[in-house]
Amino acid sequence: MDKRRKIISVSNQKGGVGKTTTTVNLATAMVSFNKKVLIVDLDPQGNASTGLGIDEKRRDKNIYKVLTLQEKINNCVLDTIIPDLKIIPSTIDLSAVEVEFSNVSNRELVLKKSFKELTSEFDYVLIDCPPSLGLLTVNAMAASDEVIVPLQCEFYALEGLSQLLKTMEIIKGNLNTGLSLKGVVLTMFDSRNKLSTLVEKDVREHLKEKVYKSVIPRNVRISEAPSHGLPVLLYDAKCYGSKAYASLSAEIILQEEL
Repeated sequence: MDKRRKIISVSNQKGGVGKTTTTVNLATAMVSFNKKVLIVDLDPQGNASTGLGIDEKRRDKNIYKVLTLQEKINNCVLDTIIPDLKIIPSTIDLSAVEVEFSNVSNRELVLKKSFKELTSEFDYVLIDCPPSLGLLTVNAMAASDEVIVPLQCEFYALEGLSQLLKTMEIIKGNLNTGLSLKGVVLTMFDSRNKLSTLVEKDVREHLKEKVYKSVIPRNVRISEAPSHGLPVLLYDAKCYGSKAYASLSAEIILQEEL
């Protein structure tokens, strides 16, 4: 296995699909497999930071200050309650980046450039993208090796995915020739709901082996965990949601090591 760290964007331009939940819990599960992981919270809402118990007072050093060259990236890496899982937090100031960078040359490559200075201790860097295909997401994909797409089991799931894949192709052609789709994670799956089963079948037929076998269920404990500043794996390790994220992490790490 290549020991070079893997940079993975977790992205879907549609909100409410389990993107941040997947970032936080996948990272937590990876640590349980003895991996060192950094989350970069690139969403102005800052939910990944909140979900790991990083309160506002600790977010003075953040990814906005890295992008605007006010801070060096390694100064903004914060400890979390989980050993070997660190985070560069977000701030609402990120929402202004699109306007502030309007006259910046190579503005799509600012994050990639900052990553060159990042300490080499991490096996994985997971970027929690905002729910849009704007400049922040473009920066994330330009800096990434691969993209993981959480896909909610709902009627219009594939339509949104096709738009995301088109954006990836544009970025691959112009900014990052090495970018690839790592995989699609089906989220909020409800086995009692016939639509969930139909969507799963449809997505697997279209994307074949790019869809992970592990499926994230609709689960109350997953929803409750962020309000306690905890990943679901720490909030309730025995619930179905925790087991699903542990399974997904094992699947991804095994994929790397084959």
